[in-house]
Amino acid sequence: MNFERLQRRVDRAEQLVEGRALQTRTHWQTLSQVWRDSWTPGRIMIAGLVSGFLAGRAEPLRSMNGARWLQMVGSLSSLFATVQAATAADQASEAADTAQAVQEEQETTQAYPPEEPLVDEAFDEEEMPIRQPMPAEAATEMSER
Repeated sequence: MNFERLQRRVDRAEQLVEGRALQTRTHWQTLSQVWRDSWTPGRIMIAGLVSGFLAGRAEPLRSMNGARWLQMVGSLSSLFATVQAATAADQASEAADTAQAVQEEQETTQAYPPEEPLVDEAFDEEEMPIRQPMPAEAATEMSER
């Protein structure tokens, strides 16, 4: 009896551990997804500026020799170039979407050209000079005159 009771307690504890492991995995996936979604470009910029300010405050300015200043300027210029390229890519994407929407709108609202009458009311066979069809007209309905 005592052994069976211990087995039940062990089984219950194993089920509890498996349940907690499953909960931990789902919570971890949720946390990682929220973490990735929360890092917007603006927040990344703010975090970079704050960490740069704190690093600048922690390190004395006298250790900033010429090479370090050049390295910092190079890093900042590449940062601004990257931001500018991302902005240009977003604008290009929006422009492409707008152009596609306009094109689709034109295709749906474009009416077919009005049909021309096959025979003009003022058409008179006697007035029409008879001539040989041109080579390009030979394969079209123009040659049927």
